[in-house]
Amino acid sequence: MKHSIDHPESVSSLETAVRRKIDAGSLAAITFRDYMELCLYHPQWGYYMQPREKIGKAGDFYTASNIGGVLGEALAYYIARQADSLTGPVCMMEWGAGTGRLAAQLLDGIREHFPELYLRIHYIAVEKSPWHQQSQKQQLADHLHIVRQWTPEKAVEAGGAGQADFLLSNELLDAFPVHRLRQRNQALMELYVGWDVSAGGFHELELPCADEALIRYLRDSGIELADGQTADISLEAPLWLGERLGELKSGELITIDYGDTALELFGTHRMNGTLLCYKNHLAGENPYIYAGEQDITAHVDFSACIRSGIQAGVNRWQLMTQKEFLLESGVLERLVSHDGRDPFSPASKRNRAIRQLLLSDGMSELFKVLIQKK
Repeated sequence: MKHSIDHPESVSSLETAVRRKIDAGSLAAITFRDYMELCLYHPQWGYYMQPREKIGKAGDFYTASNIGGVLGEALAYYIARQADSLTGPVCMMEWGAGTGRLAAQLLDGIREHFPELYLRIHYIAVEKSPWHQQSQKQQLADHLHIVRQWTPEKAVEAGGAGQADFLLSNELLDAFPVHRLRQRNQALMELYVGWDVSAGGFHELELPCADEALIRYLRDSGIELADGQTADISLEAPLWLGERLGELKSGELITIDYGDTALELFGTHRMNGTLLCYKNHLAGENPYIYAGEQDITAHVDFSACIRSGIQAGVNRWQLMTQKEFLLESGVLERLVSHDGRDPFSPASKRNRAIRQLLLSDGMSELFKVLIQKK
């Protein structure tokens, strides 16, 4: 039965859009995956599409690129080593380039430490959000002569990753919408989202899982959920990765994100899944409030990403923690000696950033770097 919608003017526009989607279906509910996609990517009211700060002090969360320029410089050193065997122009493509902060740090590092390589680079920043594209022009002002800005649609039209030598994504896959599954009395259920008229808010429903792709995902991953356990499954993250690697002719994809292998993500110590929401730098577990006003994210299943890469022809891959990647890039060698009298000096700030990325509250272990080569 369909329900008519009578919305007061105070109700947010995104809430209205979601409720209309709910009302249009025969179940009077939509999958959590579709709900999450609307909350994050509705063209006008989705969280990532709105013209406001989302990352950093004025936003809702931090990324590793907000902590000094250490990650970007580590990538510069890594890519410079790998590019030794390349001749001619070097194409770097960052998918989900966001504000351009990481790209600026990476290109700054290459220009400073590897000036000959810098002269050969052209950089493609792929980004969906118009607001982030505008921010890139400011962040990358010193490098715009070697940077092209593309939307994902433009990138696909141009052959995707086919021209890239180095394809990069940083905290992109964790923002792909997820299906939520729950084992209930020996039956696999999928979580849907409906509208509770009496409470005046969104609520979740459990309906039998009829999506064969999700059932196959669990089987391929060797996942057996305990009774009452919830699992967050992204079908699109490994699909996106496989498509990009399928386009890649000869090069590598560097994926930086937080997550783990399937054994860790779907163990019984994670009965509630990994979904989290971020608003004003506070983490929450309720995705049904602040629709369009908070980030919603889930850990990346790197086991699925590795499988997808192998199917796309990857012949070499390496999964490591961000800490291991930074150490392999020689980050400790770039700690700077200083007299310590000025805690705000560039040397002091740089050393603090390095220590924070290596030693802070689990970020260095939670974040992973997956390198896949063709």
